[in-house]
Amino acid sequence: MKAIILGAGSGTRLGWQVPKPLVEVSTECTILDVQLALLTQLVSVDDILIVVGFRSGLIEKRYPQLRCIHNDQYATTNTAVSLLLGIEAAAPDDILWLNGDVVFDDKVLSFVERHSGRNLVWVNTNQVGAEEVKYSVRRNYIKEISKSVKDPLGEAVGINLVTRSSLSIIISCLKACDHSDYFERAIQCAIERGVKFVPVNVGTRFCVEVDYKEDLEQVQSFFRKRQNP
Repeated sequence: MKAIILGAGSGTRLGWQVPKPLVEVSTECTILDVQLALLTQLVSVDDILIVVGFRSGLIEKRYPQLRCIHNDQYATTNTAVSLLLGIEAAAPDDILWLNGDVVFDDKVLSFVERHSGRNLVWVNTNQVGAEEVKYSVRRNYIKEISKSVKDPLGEAVGINLVTRSSLSIIISCLKACDHSDYFERAIQCAIERGVKFVPVNVGTRFCVEVDYKEDLEQVQSFFRKRQNP
C-alpha cells in the first residue's frame, strides 16, 4: 500500500502563512508530524508521498525523508489534480490518501485492516454546513458524495482508500475532472461506473479537518488534554 498526503493548498481560510501540514497542533508538533506518526504504523516512510505546492520548500526542508510531488498549478487547481499527480507518481498499489489538514487519533486508521480488499471513505454523522463534503448511503455503500448531497448522513472527513483493482477507474475519473474539482468528484464518477465504496464511520473517534481557527483550537485542546490528562 502507498499513502498520499495532499498538501499543496495555501489554506487561506486558516490565515497562516505556511502550508497547512506545517500548522502546529502543539509545541513543535505539526499536523504532518501527527499524520506521519500514524501512517508509518501501516506503511514505511518510503511508501508515503506528499503533494506540495504553496511554499513547498518549507515542507521539503523540514521533511527531507519524504518524497515530494509538485503541483505547480496549485493556485488554480484543486485536490483532484493533486491526487492524480500523487497516484501517477506512486507504483500501482492500494492507495490510501488524506487531506493535509486532517488530524485524527490512533484508532481511525485501524479500519484499513478490518476492511481489507475494499474501497473506503471515512465519514462521520455530524451535522454539516454548506461547505462540507457530504455523503449518502444505499445498501451499505456510498451512493453520493459531494458538497450538494440532499439529506446527507454527515461529512466525508478527508481520508480515503482505493484498492489496486479499482485504481484504473479512479485514474480515468480523475483525468475527466475539471481543474476546479475536488477529488470527491472522481469518487462519484467511479461509483457511477460500478465501483463500490464502503463508508467507514469514525464515530466518537477524534477526527477534525483544520479549515478554520475554531478547528485548530479544537485540535490544540485535544493535544493539551493528551499531554496533561
